[in-house]
Amino acid sequence: MLLLARDATVTYCHSRTQDLSAAVREADIVVAAVGLAAADPGQDIKPGAVVIDAGYNPGTIGDVDFDSAVERASLITPVPGGVGPMTIATLLEQTVDAAARQLGALGV
Repeated sequence: MLLLARDATVTYCHSRTQDLSAAVREADIVVAAVGLAAADPGQDIKPGAVVIDAGYNPGTIGDVDFDSAVERASLITPVPGGVGPMTIATLLEQTVDAAARQLGALGV
């Protein structure tokens, strides 16, 4: 939604997307949140694309095959250590804000 608000053309893909590889090959930014280890083999990444791997699977594996994608992507988030710490920080901040509001703390 943030990208749409900035007038970006956003394509949503899912498990039943026809020719997912073609959609990935055209994308300037790929946000992978499939929930399947190395679901994108990396060779589909457009050269110079930015890859945000939001997946985390057993064995500390993301949704994008890092080793092959890093060869093509201009930037790529690692798994672990990429999206996870920001997610945790945001969740903690929102939890503290919610608790403060519930307790009637001033300044929140």
